[in-house]
Amino acid sequence: MSTGPNILVPVTALGAATLRLLGELGAMFLFLADGLRLIFASPKQIPKILNQVFVIGSKSLFVILLIGVFTGMVLGLQGYYTLVKFGSEGLLGAAVALSLIRELGPVLTAIMVTGRAGSSMAAEIGVMRITDQIDALDVMDINPMAYLVAPRIAASLISFPLLTAVFDVVGILGGYVTGVTLLGINEGVYFYRIQTSVEMADITGGFMKSLLFAVIVATVSCYQGYFTHMRRDGVGPEGVSNSTTSAVVLSCVFVLVADYVLTSFLL
Repeated sequence: MSTGPNILVPVTALGAATLRLLGELGAMFLFLADGLRLIFASPKQIPKILNQVFVIGSKSLFVILLIGVFTGMVLGLQGYYTLVKFGSEGLLGAAVALSLIRELGPVLTAIMVTGRAGSSMAAEIGVMRITDQIDALDVMDINPMAYLVAPRIAASLISFPLLTAVFDVVGILGGYVTGVTLLGINEGVYFYRIQTSVEMADITGGFMKSLLFAVIVATVSCYQGYFTHMRRDGVGPEGVSNSTTSAVVLSCVFVLVADYVLTSFLL
């Protein structure tokens, strides 16, 4: 008789965790909907959006260039020694370009921007929350969502596709450096394979992913910072630290999950 309740404990805990997760996802969705609505609330949003484009996009450019060129070089190196076993090293250009445009470009761009800009968004808004600056905006009749969240979402929607395009181009050039310059593949064959293999559907799919990832990263990062004061695992500076960590981890997880789901629809 005493084992009955003990058996139900794991089931109860799992159910409670599932309900909390669904509640958080629902709250994030409403948070996103409110942020998207407020993007077009006033022409005064444009300067804020441009400023966030600089913070999220321009300041992330160097790390995107660096990671993109080395990702392309590694793809060229690994792809060459895989394809040469089958006598198909001439397909290296297509392998590098399709891998970057379809998958690695959008995913790695999102993860890199999450680490650089997403963490900054969560920390900045979290500090504003624990120092009562967000409450002060309410007192001054300034909508905190319109002032803090909406410009970051809009700037992410602008910046992510542009950074993804830069990543793809630089990665293809990195593959060129490895494949053509170092390993001796014919230059014309490398670019010809890219031209004949890459279709507009591949490029469109990559940009669709980048837009989805932009929404995910901006929403999760801003949400974690905005509700820092409601965390159960810490208050004050500790809460900001935990919110920033959660923003990065959750964004990366959601990006990978969304990548799988969207890829399954696009293929």
